[in-house]
Amino acid sequence: MKIGNYNISRNSRPIIIAEMSGNHNKSLERALKIVELVAKSGAHILKLQTYTADTLTIQSNKDDFVIKDKNSLWSGRTLYDLYNDAHTPWDWHPKIMKRANELGLLCFSTPFDETAVDFLEDLNVPAYKISSFENVHLPLIRKVAKTGKPIIISIGLASEKEIEEAVATLKENNCENFALLKCTSSYPADPKDSNILTIPDLRKKFNCEVGLSDHTTGIGCALAAISNGASIIEKHITLDKKDGGVDSSFSIQPEELKLLVSESENAWKSLGKIFYGPTKTEENILDYRSSIYFVEDLNENEIITSKNIKIIRPGRGLKPKFFNELIGRKVKQKITKGTPVSWEFLS
Repeated sequence: MKIGNYNISRNSRPIIIAEMSGNHNKSLERALKIVELVAKSGAHILKLQTYTADTLTIQSNKDDFVIKDKNSLWSGRTLYDLYNDAHTPWDWHPKIMKRANELGLLCFSTPFDETAVDFLEDLNVPAYKISSFENVHLPLIRKVAKTGKPIIISIGLASEKEIEEAVATLKENNCENFALLKCTSSYPADPKDSNILTIPDLRKKFNCEVGLSDHTTGIGCALAAISNGASIIEKHITLDKKDGGVDSSFSIQPEELKLLVSESENAWKSLGKIFYGPTKTEENILDYRSSIYFVEDLNENEIITSKNIKIIRPGRGLKPKFFNELIGRKVKQKITKGTPVSWEFLS
């Protein structure tokens, strides 16, 4: 997969996407500060969300439109109120995207309806993201696919059949440049619900790039995902959790994002290949292994005993596995204490 100048594959370092979401707290100044700190962290992409309360729902206090889950961060709020509070004003998008581009970040967004796609096309975004809650919105996926842009889809909540339908919709509309992100759509997510082992299965089943949209509170799950083949990691970012915000409790702060960038690359590098034996960097320390040494002076034809040889460091003598085989053998020349045992000394 390719987005902008980034090649996304298991052979490339993981791409880190920082999701601003509603953590701007209705302040454009704060939003632009988030952009600057994302750029400083070394993350590759800044992502927005493009919707209004009116494009997502209707203003209603009926039970259907009130969040009743007592475990939810937003329990008791109406959908309209929440989305009105959390949305990123559309007239901010060009300013945020311009600043991101100036700082070397790619910037794209998650549209939640067809009007958002039209708006984002006018801004010439380089890619699109489909959220977990919209992965069954096939008309939206169809509209995005027809733009010809790369597409990332979070698969939170989706059954395997629903994922198949989303992917089929992409392909029916000539989109082959796409990725699927494993996602647990709870906020915050418990690591035990992450099921990271799904990632290699996704890659195998759908023959595409895969990653993790991570709502846990740390970076451990993200690193585990990379070790299981994730090439994309998405995390929500906030300036400071203490400042509050609709997503702040499961977002990471700038110093954590910086750590995620560096450690995700280290995790990817550590995968390497199937390899046994010393690496090139280890070759110069092979001498520090244990081996068999003469620990007493011996005369010619003297018998080797467990007292005059010993397994010690360094590793220039015979390997320890030969210790018992040496007992009872004679030396054919005079030996001084501290000489590594070698077959050439034995008769």
